[in-house]
Amino acid sequence: MNNSPEKFLYERHINNNYDFNMWFAFPGPESFALSSLGYLWLFRAIDMMSDVNVERIYSDTKTTKIMRDKIDLIGFSFTFDMDFLHIFSILKKNKFPLKTIDRTDNDPLIFAGGPVVTSNPEPYKNIFDFMVIGDGEDVNLEVVRLCVENKDLTKQEKLKLLAKIKGIYVPNLTPTVQKITKKLTECIYTPIISENAFFKNTFILEVERGCSNRCGFCLASYMNMPIRFVDYNKIIETIDFGLQYTNKIALLGAQITAHPDFDKICKYVDNKIKSGEKIEMGISSLRVDSFKPEIVQTLVDAGQRNLTLAIEAGSERLRRVINKHLTEDQIFKAIDVAISCGLRGIKFYGMIGLPTETQEDIEEIVNLSKRIKNKYKGFEISFGFSTFVPKANTPFQWFGREAEKELEKKSNYLRKELHKLGIQTVISSAKWDYWQALLSRGDEKITDLLIEVYKLGGNLGAFKKAAKNLKIDTDSYVLQNYPYDKVLAWDFIETMPGKEFLIKECERLINQ
Repeated sequence: MNNSPEKFLYERHINNNYDFNMWFAFPGPESFALSSLGYLWLFRAIDMMSDVNVERIYSDTKTTKIMRDKIDLIGFSFTFDMDFLHIFSILKKNKFPLKTIDRTDNDPLIFAGGPVVTSNPEPYKNIFDFMVIGDGEDVNLEVVRLCVENKDLTKQEKLKLLAKIKGIYVPNLTPTVQKITKKLTECIYTPIISENAFFKNTFILEVERGCSNRCGFCLASYMNMPIRFVDYNKIIETIDFGLQYTNKIALLGAQITAHPDFDKICKYVDNKIKSGEKIEMGISSLRVDSFKPEIVQTLVDAGQRNLTLAIEAGSERLRRVINKHLTEDQIFKAIDVAISCGLRGIKFYGMIGLPTETQEDIEEIVNLSKRIKNKYKGFEISFGFSTFVPKANTPFQWFGREAEKELEKKSNYLRKELHKLGIQTVISSAKWDYWQALLSRGDEKITDLLIEVYKLGGNLGAFKKAAKNLKIDTDSYVLQNYPYDKVLAWDFIETMPGKEFLIKECERLINQ
């Protein structure tokens, strides 16, 4: 009898005589890793290779099955800026020097892939031997296969071969690198279902990649251009496959409801529920124009009690600036549909400190809330806010952040005024977001700062102390507006569309 909390939804190749050993690392706890679709899908592909012994490790892994000295290759999934602290912790725990220059030829090659290094790998060019730029499903396998077949070569010889692979950035060997964009020919799904996952026993599947809204600040939109959709029949087949193992499913994508067959997907699931199947289905958020009764009703029937709606800004003027064409009338119609389908509330997501934002824009968030509360008595609304962080390879990458005092002033105003209306409000820390902006716009000059931050404990005080110790002017990365002709650290990445398009898009949004 198998008492394992994990269900593998694919055929594994178990071999007791592996000649190649690999750690595939997630910079966070095991529960988060087991709910990370991209990480698990990439692990699945490597795990199915008959000549590779691959082990998942996490920030909370205490002991490993594969001995440290037997490891040939280590890969990191790098999704969030602050993950660098966990990455450094995993390396140090296993006695690997943080910098490539300090590691020997006997140490394994260490690489990373994911949104952080795809958008701007330069702060980490002296940490990783190479990095995957863009969608990693295919190139990841190509990398592992090359390392297996050339195991006996020196590190430098292997890196020269890796540098020839499209989408691989080998610092000092590849002057430019082309970002990989993959066609969605298959439906990616959770290959391991676990009781230990953050989303317990949940089968996650990707229905689309990218977002056509193209908000000026949004890395998910521009990193994943163009928007791509999984074929409807493949989605249905995958849903049926997942339901053989669990009744909990989740649809993933930055703009799920833009799928041309999303109505049909919802109807298919709702018909199953109405025929007696107990299915719980969740999605991350809905677009306003997708608040259709049939869609919302499906989600309610599938167990959702609250939905999230990203309005980004309180005024229609500022929403136009960020490319979020959303009217107040559309917001009210969405609430009408939500109420008619039995929802008790909606969580709104917004951002403060956006380029061109004024105090009037902030006040309009409060005014909008008052109008909603007056019109919809008893309907619960809440707000979640983050502060603007300029992201590399987006139209707003040239804008610095507002000063911390101004952002704190706006945050305090919103907390106070929305509290008067009985509205729960959560606002991200402007102090932490400051350092996130440093990571986003940084270059190789901040690598030593990151190492110092890790050594000092990784808290806010550590960032400040490290910057002071190393005499690094972090404001020049975080607060300054950049001219369009400035050479940016990440300009060597060849993206479609390119920098000229981002400049035109930035000008179009700001000057309307």
